[in-house]
Amino acid sequence: MQLVGMERAGTASVLTARGSGLVTCRQCTRVWPMATEICGRCGTKLRSRDDLSMQKVWAWWLTGVIAYVPANLYPMLETRALFDTQDSTIVGGAVDLLLHGAPVVALVILIASVLIPVGKFLAIAYLAVTVGRRAQTRNADRHKLFEFVEFIGRWSMIDVFVVAILSSLVQLSSLATIKPGPASLAFAISVIATMISAQSFDSRMIWDTGFPPKAPQA
Repeated sequence: MQLVGMERAGTASVLTARGSGLVTCRQCTRVWPMATEICGRCGTKLRSRDDLSMQKVWAWWLTGVIAYVPANLYPMLETRALFDTQDSTIVGGAVDLLLHGAPVVALVILIASVLIPVGKFLAIAYLAVTVGRRAQTRNADRHKLFEFVEFIGRWSMIDVFVVAILSSLVQLSSLATIKPGPASLAFAISVIATMISAQSFDSRMIWDTGFPPKAPQA
């Protein structure tokens, strides 16, 4: 006997809103019958799944990866003193901070500008690749990974904020000036594109396939 509203996920049947003929508004979270086209609460167009989700994810992901390359090759900060000019890349600036006795600041820069962006690229790619196939990770764990990627994304802009603050504060005419390098724009584009890529991912697709949640222990 087949239960109404049950979908196959791995080897067990799991009750889902989609299998029960319901659709959830992604804006206000109100649940409506599947045939409803517009949310009666907030006016958002209702879709059980975003058919173009994966195309959007990969397009913005690729944009972020491409922009991240010049963000690391070109100077992030251009410092001009009276008789000296110094250009610093992301990694080069972190190394300079470390050599000048600021290891904590250097570590923060490396985490926010290297570890987090690269980790986000890998996480988004993993989530996108595992959609539509039986992954080795439970659906709940993949959903937690998606939520973590969305949460941590905003902290990737710390380098851009530091450059903007320094550029506005250190302006001593011909004595010393600091201005953003070409890498700052590329880095900002990379971060924004990666954030949009994560937001374009329809997390509901995680629950369409894969291993079922663990059974509660007695």
